[in-house]
Amino acid sequence: MLENIIQDRDFAQLMKKNIQELIVLLFEKEQNFGILCKIEDVSFAPALPESINTEFRPLTLFFLAGYTFETARIEDDILIFEAGFGSENFGSVVHVPLLSILQIIIDETPVLINISAYKEETKKKEADIDESGVKNSMASFLSNPENSKFIK
Repeated sequence: MLENIIQDRDFAQLMKKNIQELIVLLFEKEQNFGILCKIEDVSFAPALPESINTEFRPLTLFFLAGYTFETARIEDDILIFEAGFGSENFGSVVHVPLLSILQIIIDETPVLINISAYKEETKKKEADIDESGVKNSMASFLSNPENSKFIK
């Protein structure tokens, strides 16, 4: 069944490879392009103001041309580029996981369609540790009398 294929890890890896290779080719050919992607997977640094964030649709098209195209690169399976948003042209660095790209578009024509529905497991970052976890860790550390020599 199609569902078994589109949710398969190997199929997703193949799609990711195809997306990356096509984007690299477009960079080499200096060809501007658009990406249609799942906005829920996209991150912005710095974060966009709420007034701009609410304007995005679940599937959002970013067009890479000019300065945005010049700053674009791929690192660790993520397409990264700088762009300006809203009437104030609020600058932000955009991070788009390759598997979140559903289409690559040139001159209004899709040249790649990603139908993979595989979800990669994300690694928990140290920054994701909640404050109670830190408190519990400190309580455990302090409960051992041998650790008192480390605290002054």
